[in-house]
Amino acid sequence: MRGFSGFVHLVLAVLFLVQRFSVVSGLNYTKYRQQVSSLRLDRIQRHLNNINKPPVFTIKSPDGDIIDCVHKRKQPALDHPLLKNHKIQRKPTEWPKMRTTKKASEEEVGASKKGSNNEAIMRGAWQMWHGNGTRCPKGTVPIRRSTSDDVLRAKSLFDFGKKQTSYSLSRRSDAPDVVSANGHEHAIAYTGSSQDVYGAKATISVWDPSVQVVNEFSLSQIWVLSGSFDGSDLNSIEAGWQVSPELYGDSRPRLFTYWTSDSYQATGCYNLLCAGFVQTNSRIAIGAAISPVSSYNGNQYDITVLIWKDPKLGNWWMGFGDNTLVGYWPTELFTHLADSATMVEWGGEIVNSRANGRHTSTQMGSGQFAGEGFGKASYFRNLEIVDSDNSLSSVHGISTLAENSDCYNIESSYSNEWGTYFYYGGPGNNPRCP
Repeated sequence: MRGFSGFVHLVLAVLFLVQRFSVVSGLNYTKYRQQVSSLRLDRIQRHLNNINKPPVFTIKSPDGDIIDCVHKRKQPALDHPLLKNHKIQRKPTEWPKMRTTKKASEEEVGASKKGSNNEAIMRGAWQMWHGNGTRCPKGTVPIRRSTSDDVLRAKSLFDFGKKQTSYSLSRRSDAPDVVSANGHEHAIAYTGSSQDVYGAKATISVWDPSVQVVNEFSLSQIWVLSGSFDGSDLNSIEAGWQVSPELYGDSRPRLFTYWTSDSYQATGCYNLLCAGFVQTNSRIAIGAAISPVSSYNGNQYDITVLIWKDPKLGNWWMGFGDNTLVGYWPTELFTHLADSATMVEWGGEIVNSRANGRHTSTQMGSGQFAGEGFGKASYFRNLEIVDSDNSLSSVHGISTLAENSDCYNIESSYSNEWGTYFYYGGPGNNPRCP
């Protein structure tokens, strides 16, 4: 049997020629192949055995994802050493209190939807794995199964599920979270750091931006931050949607989460790819594709994301859509965020690898500049923060930042219907963005 097992590993190692930059729909990947050793395959499989928990039930999504319905007490979060005796919190002790705003007039609605046509409507987006109507049983949580291919697309096993760490975060006095020397570019709105913040909310339009190179990504998210941007102690909680061929193996927009307590160095990860985030919902799979998506001059689909700190137990909860709980980041994971946040950011981020010595054509948002307006440009609307009283209020006096406005830009405004909102995005490479 040992000889047969060794033979199997040898065959796998020879046949498992992985195209790191695989061909995925609509993406022109570099044809690079690597032979995978049986030793590396063993290490990968051991890691997958740790994060892919035994399912109670399995669902195959129309897009090819495998969704495992895992008993909630067997989920990866509880493997974290700080959560060994953690008792899962079923629901928050209190939702943020809503502050009512008056209904917008027809003129204000028209102003906030500048550039729209009469056929365009906004709808909430959902997830593709619900396509055949199958649901996870009560008491389980849906987890997207990770595969060897997923791991092999990453730079290394250590890097799998993590943001790139080969860069340093630097902060100017007038701008937040600006990443230097690694090709990350942003178009964001952000709050000042003069007050403690206990959460943030926004409704984000969902698109499927083109990503030119496999190890680039395009995302739209909320950041809840505390700590120093120029040190190693930055705490960040993040959620939104992203297109990341390296992480997921395709070009679909997917609901994602992220956290770190040490400036993306060793702690934290995307989704449930490491221990940390505790999922409580049986209908939402983090990392699963969102469908349908917005179309140019057509229907606009968006998702609402809420992140807030439980005022009594201190855990950071995530809400999705209309008052649907997804789960929470336990307060034990953090240092600075164990107390409160000092800054919130909303907006888009891409990675520009400067393939072939020029700015890549990876799109942000819809791929259109902010000035295109409703139905064409991507948007964040109803930007809100949670204060120390656990009340939601519209954000006023936000600042905006776009490091390279010839490639991606942002324009903010306010209306009674959309509160504080902004359009953002761009095509990347163009005559003004060489």
